[in-house]
Amino acid sequence: MSDQPSGDQQNDVSTNPEKDPEDWVTGDEPMTGPQKSYLSTLAQEAGVDVPEDTTKAKASEMIDELQGRTGRGR
Repeated sequence: MSDQPSGDQQNDVSTNPEKDPEDWVTGDEPMTGPQKSYLSTLAQEAGVDVPEDTTKAKASEMIDELQGRTGRGR
């Protein structure tokens, strides 16, 4: 019998579960430069506006939503 975890257990240990943006400690800070740039591109393609005061958490949520609308990303 081996002391090493099975493939499934090993994957569980190495994965980094995503936190809900609402639970981010820094989620209420202004969105980052890369978020702003990518969100601007997605918003232009989707025909929506991005408020200037968008937070990191809201930007992340909007990116996920607009990736689905535009077919970009994941």
